[in-house]
Amino acid sequence: MSSRDVILGRVRRALADAPDDTPYEQAVDRSYLREHGARSVAATVELLAENLADYRAIVHRCTADGLPTVIATLLADRGSTSVLVPAGLDGEWLAATGVPRVPDRADSTARELDRVDSVVTGCAVAIAETGTLVLDGGPAQGRRRISLVPDHHICVVRVPDQVVSSVPQALPRLDPTRPLTWISGPSATSDIELDRVEGVHGPRTLEVVLVGGRPGADVTA
Repeated sequence: MSSRDVILGRVRRALADAPDDTPYEQAVDRSYLREHGARSVAATVELLAENLADYRAIVHRCTADGLPTVIATLLADRGSTSVLVPAGLDGEWLAATGVPRVPDRADSTARELDRVDSVVTGCAVAIAETGTLVLDGGPAQGRRRISLVPDHHICVVRVPDQVVSSVPQALPRLDPTRPLTWISGPSATSDIELDRVEGVHGPRTLEVVLVGGRPGADVTA
């Protein structure tokens, strides 16, 4: 028996009591927990920051009016001489930096993207329990490949609007027909001896900016 047969057999057994004409969405019991414990909005955001950092992402915080300065500082500290920009990215995000911008073009080759120092994107949703950012190719996110090829990714998350506790809470916000990219920390893999290598199949460095609404807040790592 193949692995495929085993999996399909489990699916058939799980649906054995459902009439043949019952839609899948109604046939499967979805009364499972949607989050682990009750958290305040502030606690959910703190959990996101903690799990992002645990995955070796670098977390920063600022207000909306401080975002341009934060992005300019991150690009300068990186020594970036070019930054990839999705077509729908808010122009104000890069208003404080003079780093040359590279537009997200359909005809860009992987080699051209690899020569870009940094990329700045938004996200669709951020999941606190797993420390995951989800991009869906929206206007501020661009094509999937721009968040995978450049070595330095700055991702902006609106707090608390784009933050949820769990995967079950995130899924209703996402369109399964869109190109979804799930990011939990910078790209990393380990060999058989568990030696960690970063940057193999995505950015080596992921910086996440949590943008809240409190005026005058400082940037914190």
